Amino acid sequence: MIGRQPDENPAGIHLPLDPLPGHTSRGRLERVLRRGEFAVTTELNPPDSADPEDVYNRAKIFDGWVDAINAVDASGANCHMSSVGICALLTRMGYAPIMQIACRDRNRIAIQGDVLGGAAMGVANMLCLTGDGVQAGDQPGAKPVFDLDCMSLLETCRIMRDNGKFLSGRKLTTPPQLFLGAAINPFAPPIDFRPYRLGKKIAAGAQFVQSQYCFDVPMFRAYMQQVRDLGFTEKCFILCGVGPLASAKTAKWIRSNVPGIHIPDQVVKRLEGAQDQKKEGKQLCIDIINEVKEIPGVSGVHVMAYRQEEYVAEIVDESGVLKGRQPWKREIRRDDQLVADRLDHILHDEITETQVDMVKTAH
Repeated sequence: MIGRQPDENPAGIHLPLDPLPGHTSRGRLERVLRRGEFAVTTELNPPDSADPEDVYNRAKIFDGWVDAINAVDASGANCHMSSVGICALLTRMGYAPIMQIACRDRNRIAIQGDVLGGAAMGVANMLCLTGDGVQAGDQPGAKPVFDLDCMSLLETCRIMRDNGKFLSGRKLTTPPQLFLGAAINPFAPPIDFRPYRLGKKIAAGAQFVQSQYCFDVPMFRAYMQQVRDLGFTEKCFILCGVGPLASAKTAKWIRSNVPGIHIPDQVVKRLEGAQDQKKEGKQLCIDIINEVKEIPGVSGVHVMAYRQEEYVAEIVDESGVLKGRQPWKREIRRDDQLVADRLDHILHDEITETQVDMVKTAH
């Protein structure tokens, strides 16, 4: 019999945890961060599919290696399975999703409804984003909404949670219990303004932030120094974005075509000089993790490995960032195997049984 894992409801993996003092959610990510443990989050590449197994197959490769999984909301303005749909599937299996909400596609009525729906499904973490413009994606003819932006979205979620009201002032029967997040980019100009923009997001309601890819550790270190001087690390958990680069060619393309990602020349040269560039890109990510984890005020890393998700476990393991701690993982339950065996029996054995006989043999 498998014992209950840490931070798991004994009544069911899909159920919320007991409330704790000082916590605004009942999710695992907030508990890990507030305990002072170094958190690891990642992103699930959303499928172009209506098959739930496509989500579960992508999620299970992270089992035991990450504390939460971002359910991406049409990143780059490209259409995929929705963030709220992915979260519905992940919470059903006990995973801790971070539901991304982009303001590009929905007005405040739809957004507030999604916040309540997500919370009702057990989503404890929400990441508030303005969203990329529709011209960046595969459907440039779509009509942009942008009724809210990331700041007003944070305020909206905070008002719903803390004041128990919609933006209209109408009261909620049961407010959502949420751990609110936002994105930061320490590497985009104007550089000196970036710490102050973080302060604005904290004032709006951000409790944790995930950064854009970090490939320039000295620049990130300087940013964190300013953030500490402003006292923001005492008010918000900062997770540094990291990820492997597949090749020097990929690095050059990203640098030229993806706004907001800063890749220094020395990173490109390091990849160009490697015999196995993909392996070197993974090692580069590990090296960056080992540097940023020592920066005061950094509470975790957000590992983004687009189309290289199979490397996440290796990167986390080889970096030693968990220090022997194992995040939650979905364990196979005894009744799961019973159901699987029974289905195999029905499909492959040429026998007939009554429903009563099937029930008897299952017990």
